[in-house]
Amino acid sequence: MSFRGTIESLSQTMDDMGITEIDFERNFLFGLFSRRIRLSKQSVVASSDVCDTAVVIEQKESKPTISGHVLKSPMVGVVYLAPEPGANPFVKVGATVHAGDTVALVEAMKTFNPIKSDVDGVVKEILVSDGGAVEFDQPLIVIE
Repeated sequence: MSFRGTIESLSQTMDDMGITEIDFERNFLFGLFSRRIRLSKQSVVASSDVCDTAVVIEQKESKPTISGHVLKSPMVGVVYLAPEPGANPFVKVGATVHAGDTVALVEAMKTFNPIKSDVDGVVKEILVSDGGAVEFDQPLIVIE
């Protein structure tokens, strides 16, 4: 759907449901970018009913601030945080890891590729969801 079509659809939904204000935000590219649309319809009563519509469109590039050593995906694929379904994850936030420890798997072309830590440290943050798609060079795990 085009951007204009999205605005028109949201406006029609507002009319149908009697909503005077809607705030819609969509994240894409794994949360690195977002688009926010806020529609506000306010009725002003004078000699006749007049409906003013204000449209505020914000597009922002929100780059997460990451401090620490970041392990990135070496390929496009699907990330797995455990060796098999139902198993304990390779690491959790707060876990100590050593260089060479497997912290995740990335499946590409039906091959499971281990993602190994290249530093010693403590897992500060896991930036991906188990079973989620990942892009080349996408941050996966932060180690301090």
